[in-house]
Amino acid sequence: MIPTAFAKNIPCFSFGTQAVEVEVNEESGEVRVLKVVAAHETGPTINQTMAEGQIEGSVAQGIGFALMEQLAHDDGTILNDGFLDYKILTNGDMPEIKAIWVESEGTNGPFGAKGIGEQPGLVPTAPAIANAIYDAIGVRFRELPITPDKVLEALKEKRGSK
Repeated sequence: MIPTAFAKNIPCFSFGTQAVEVEVNEESGEVRVLKVVAAHETGPTINQTMAEGQIEGSVAQGIGFALMEQLAHDDGTILNDGFLDYKILTNGDMPEIKAIWVESEGTNGPFGAKGIGEQPGLVPTAPAIANAIYDAIGVRFRELPITPDKVLEALKEKRGSK
């Protein structure tokens, strides 16, 4: 049950899920996202091109969050406060993305539509990537980002050699 105080100003909720295919290089620890399938319940999709762009942008943010973005600091001083040091996803890192619209009726949004901004597309990406990595190498990650050094360390522990 959703608390009334939280939900009173929200006319409708969006729902979504994602499945991810990854490739894990067990020698370097590099994880490459190959494909993302993103299914989102949108009510009637008013502008499919715009909705697809929202999903693609959200997936890009989610991949960066899952695999590379990390704020480094030392005694309160941020060490990677520029684009040279703070790693973000580039065009070459983008996987194939398939967006699926699950249209529904009966919402209070404009023309019955639901939101498809960052949140519905971003939230499932990192967990889907972590699950795909688990499926690929049998190691569960519970902290982000899942960097190559963390993958290599986890594989060493799994194999019993430190």
